[in-house]
Amino acid sequence: MEVGTWAVVVAVAAAYMAWFWRMSRGLSGPRVWPVVGSLPGLVQHAENMHEWIAANLRRAGGTYQTCIFAVPGVARRGGLVTVTCDPRNLEHVLKSRFDNYPKGPFWHAVFRDLLGDGIFNSDGDTWVAQRKTAALEFTTRTLRTAMSRWVSRSIHHRLLPILDDAAAAAASGGKEAHAVVDLQDLLLRLTFDNICGLAFGKDPETLAKGLPENAFASAFDRATEATLNRFIFPECLWRCKKWLGLGMETTLASSVAHVDQYLAAVIKARKLELSGGNGNGKYDDLLSRFMRKGSYSDESLQHVALNFILAGRDTSSVALSWFFWLVSTHPSVERKIVHELCAVLAASRGGAHDPALWLSAPFTFEELDSLVYLKAALSETLRLYPSVPEDSKHVVADDYLPDGTFVPAGSSVTYSIYSAGRMKTVWGEDCLEFRPERWLSSDGTRFEPHDSYKFVAFNAGPRICLGKDLAYLQMKNIAGSVLLRHRLAVAPGHRVEQKMSLTLFMKNGLRMEVRPRDLAPVADELRRGADARAATAPCA
Repeated sequence: MEVGTWAVVVAVAAAYMAWFWRMSRGLSGPRVWPVVGSLPGLVQHAENMHEWIAANLRRAGGTYQTCIFAVPGVARRGGLVTVTCDPRNLEHVLKSRFDNYPKGPFWHAVFRDLLGDGIFNSDGDTWVAQRKTAALEFTTRTLRTAMSRWVSRSIHHRLLPILDDAAAAAASGGKEAHAVVDLQDLLLRLTFDNICGLAFGKDPETLAKGLPENAFASAFDRATEATLNRFIFPECLWRCKKWLGLGMETTLASSVAHVDQYLAAVIKARKLELSGGNGNGKYDDLLSRFMRKGSYSDESLQHVALNFILAGRDTSSVALSWFFWLVSTHPSVERKIVHELCAVLAASRGGAHDPALWLSAPFTFEELDSLVYLKAALSETLRLYPSVPEDSKHVVADDYLPDGTFVPAGSSVTYSIYSAGRMKTVWGEDCLEFRPERWLSSDGTRFEPHDSYKFVAFNAGPRICLGKDLAYLQMKNIAGSVLLRHRLAVAPGHRVEQKMSLTLFMKNGLRMEVRPRDLAPVADELRRGADARAATAPCA
């Protein structure tokens, strides 16, 4: 190489390093490297990503900025990421300046093939129109009734018999394979069956006896996995693979085609039934409700169904998996939950202290609403293990966050929901402890919610989860039904670890031993308490 060329190379390298030094000095997050930015840190901590982000945020005081591509012209725009869990910043991004922080073009491109312009993958007027229609439906009692019907059927006809068989195998000294269940898998199947029933009125029966494979469920799983795979690669790379038909993009295309074909047949049949007047009173699922509300194309209706399936399946099942693990490792919390379950059932079912009567029928709405300690335990689970641990927004115009951080147009803001629940400055010195009492009034009789920008598990602002109340209803029904009948313990040798995904799955599932629960001691305790109150009551 000639001397002149060497001089140019050295000059360019020196200019780049001078620029890089100035740029990196303004960043407060993890170490940034030339060209590749913070990517080495992300790769190094791929297995404990959420804990790593939380540790970075603690050191930085709740907000830091990093660069994923340290290249001039990109580093301060598309390559810049602001990471925060400060409640003031979350309120600013999710509510006060909502229009300046949409999901953005990158998120939309990643999910476009699977979700189209559905409610969870759209912004602007498209999102507003769908949100208004969905909001009206989610406030109706008929939808709540439909959810309860699907959930109760899945619990009592499918989940509980499987757990009963496992408990019986354990009691008889059966083989370990029969005495232990993967509870995460069972819960995923249960919530998938439920959300399909609620979304378009069809039961895929993935939790049926023998846990059969279902072509639609398998295609949906493959499509979801392939879609999430796009987050790993630069957009130009996965678009090239899509054009060439390579790798996971081929899987995505074939799986989406299968899902679309299945839903197209469902929609065609439903339209015929509704147009003939035969199904107007029969179907109370979301798909039928949207059909009655307006003139949607078949493609739009498919996206409506898929968006609600994606939102409603993984989130509840993942939350319940972490809940059962936490409860099984905190016996005092488990005792309080079981005591509350029995006390509520005894009071609502004629004051009887008979466990057989408690187990004779599914929970009613009123009974589920009375389970305040159970709701506190579920909320505490979601604080520590939110189903969606991180989320991000695109910055439309230059802005300043309330803590003074400047965010330029074209950059992104990642808000760490996982970290938001683990900050001492927000939740106190015991923020890492599982303590449901933090959600209760001082006398323990009322559930007291925290500010939605401190507790962001259900999102906040205009995009707050429409199905929040239905999710609590479903989780309380499942959790209460299981704990009333069974004691669960993590199987010996099983390691509970987080899986790095957009949803906080357990990496190795949740293998648990199942034992029958004896409610007689609780019934005796409640009976003694009732007798004592009667003895001290003033005479009429």
